Amino acid sequence: MKSIRTKLKLNNKQKTLLAQHAGYSRWVYNWGLSLWNAAYKDGYKPNARKLREVFTNHTKPLYPWMKNLSSRVYQYAFINLGEAFKRFFKGLGKYPKFKKKGRSDSFTIDNSGKLIELDGWSHKLPFIGVVKTYEPIEATTKKITISRQAGDWYLSCSYEFNGITTAKKTDVIGVDLGVKTLATLSDGKVFDSVRSYQKFEAKLSRCQYRNRNKIIGSANYKKAQLKIAKLHRKVANIRRNALHKLTTYLAKNHGSVVIEDLNVSGMLANHKLAKSIADQGFYEFRRQLEYKCQWYGSELVVVDRFFPSSKTCSNCGHVQDMPLNVRTYDCDYCGVSIDRDLNASINLRNAVGLTVNACGRSAADSSGGSRK
Repeated sequence: MKSIRTKLKLNNKQKTLLAQHAGYSRWVYNWGLSLWNAAYKDGYKPNARKLREVFTNHTKPLYPWMKNLSSRVYQYAFINLGEAFKRFFKGLGKYPKFKKKGRSDSFTIDNSGKLIELDGWSHKLPFIGVVKTYEPIEATTKKITISRQAGDWYLSCSYEFNGITTAKKTDVIGVDLGVKTLATLSDGKVFDSVRSYQKFEAKLSRCQYRNRNKIIGSANYKKAQLKIAKLHRKVANIRRNALHKLTTYLAKNHGSVVIEDLNVSGMLANHKLAKSIADQGFYEFRRQLEYKCQWYGSELVVVDRFFPSSKTCSNCGHVQDMPLNVRTYDCDYCGVSIDRDLNASINLRNAVGLTVNACGRSAADSSGGSRK
């Protein structure tokens, strides 16, 4: 499956209609959660199906305005509520919370069992009508989700996608992620860090400072909040765009991509580097690389986090301490001098044929031997 998300080009009438459906979904979700909590306190065992039956037969007829909106919206609201409780009972998420207007506004609709065809720049959606996008889309899907972020509306859906096995320029490539540069490849290619948050940090600070004395809920407060949200969205889009370009290049042109299993949460504990590390998006890099390697017929190899890629000489294998402030690896044994990140990426590439299997664990680990 492949998912897409794109911005919609809407007029005011369409924006109002989408906002009404998002409000409908939020109202039903909160109603179901409230009734679920009350039933549980009274000793009952509620579920999404029972709540939907009560809503359809007893509650919905009391609100005539619901007849003017798609009935598929409230059905998916109960489905989402049921999935939220399933995740909670499995220990995968927190207890469901009530939704708030203006925060994560979204709704899901389908075509009552029929497929929805998205083709070109204009698309006919069930009950919503014809909407336009800023880029052409070709997809056939069963359902779509429309959400609002920073005042703009987005369409997202999933559809079946046949993977493409592309010709590989290199069999194995090692990738070392860093703070100074986003990624250094074992072939010497370097991808610079975009540092999107760092570039807009001062502007974000000014916007938040000017908003400090505004009355919460006022028109000026909402206007300032929207400006801050758009700036945050811009920062995230710049970072995401850089990561997409990098991961696509790696998955398309290399047979095996070797990365290190970074302990990101542990790295963020270093408060001197936490902001810079979070600005790189290491988790998002690995997440994108995992599914893109499947798309393009590549293999992702994850080396154990204790593998000393930065401390090992890529020329002779000698191991020595390397403080973070030392950017050049000068081997005390063979005398080679090489960039720190390039040395680490070469070691990651060489680890594939030496000690690392596709599961990301070294052979020394699995056999109980010592690691260098």
